[in-house]
Formats: sequence, C-alpha cells, structure tokens
Amino acid sequence: MAVAHGQGKGFSLWGGGVHPYGISHKKLGMWLFILSDALTFSALIFGYAYLRNASANWPTPFHIFPSIMVSTLMTFCLLSSSLTMVLAVYNAQHGRNAAAAKWLYGTIAGGVAFLVLHLNEWRTLIGEGMTVRANPWGDSMFGGTFFTLTGMHMFHVLTGVIYLGVMAYRITRGRTDADGIEVSGLYWHFVDLVWMFIFPLVYLMSVDMGGGH
Repeated sequence: MAVAHGQGKGFSLWGGGVHPYGISHKKLGMWLFILSDALTFSALIFGYAYLRNASANWPTPFHIFPSIMVSTLMTFCLLSSSLTMVLAVYNAQHGRNAAAAKWLYGTIAGGVAFLVLHLNEWRTLIGEGMTVRANPWGDSMFGGTFFTLTGMHMFHVLTGVIYLGVMAYRITRGRTDADGIEVSGLYWHFVDLVWMFIFPLVYLMSVDMGGGH
C-alpha cells in the first residue's frame, strides 16, 4: 500500500509496515495492560481507604519492631530491584546480553526476598488470629481488605519473578532483544510503584503507638 501525501497539508497517511504509534506493539500492549491494572489497584486502594476512614475501630496491629522494620526492608528489596532492572535494560540496549541477564537475576532475587518476607508476615498475622473475616484487634473488615490488597500485589510480584526469569533465559540465548527486556521492566516498575502506595496506607498508617494491639 503506497503512502499517500495530503495536498498542501504537510501530512501523510500510514502505509503499514511501521509502528503507527512510534513504539513497538509489545510496548503498547504492556502500557495498555498497566493502565487497566492500575484501575484495578486504584479501586482496591480506594476501597481500603474508604473503609478505614469510615470505621470507628480500625485496627492498628503493626509495631515499629518488627512489623514496620520488616515492611521497610521489603520496600528496600523492591526499590533495589527497580535499580537492577534499570541496569538490565541498559545493558540489553548496549548489546551486553550476559550482563543484562545477570541484572535480571538480581531483580528476581529482590522479588523473591520480598515474597519470602511478606509470606512470613502473613504467617505471623494468621498465627495471631487474623483471618479474612475477623481479627482480634478491631473492625473485622481489616483482615479481608488487608489480605485482598497485599495478596493481589504479591500475586503480581510472583508473576513478575516468573516473567523476568523467562526473559533472562531468552536473552542469554538471543531469543529476545532490548525492547523485550524494556517491556518486562515496565511491568516490574509498575509493581514497585503500586507498593509505594500500599506501604504507607496499610502499614505506616496502622502503627500501634500504644504498645499493644
């Protein structure tokens, strides 16, 4: 199909064979997915914030030590993994595939550390009597909203770890390019960004300053 030029208009019609939006189809697809997923997380975060504000007895089950210290460490793991993801993309763009894979594995390590810490926290809270329908500290809605919001995020981290593992395997064998690594980086940075909203809302605003639950 030939490219047609407008008469005196200074524009041309897309003739196919190129990216009409100036970015790859994979990257466009990931941006659209991130947009839709952001709406899902926004609804969950808004719902949690609304219930918290409406409740006269919202629990504050987290102590500075160990809960806030551990959740801060979890945050550090994700922020560090964002840095290693940037380095993975940088090396992939410069044709250093082995180095890109190394930094991807570093990113995966940060994600796995986050998951281990978070699952251990879940185990501790469940051991203290928290369920999706009840908890020993106040409003029964806390357990359901906490497990839903943090569980949804953990699922995304786990998915990201698997995704990055596949990309690390593929780039070491020349089966993907820098664009593929960059697209996976968009997903990972999104997951990290979501945590930056969850951490202060769920943890820092639920600190028990009185020495008890």
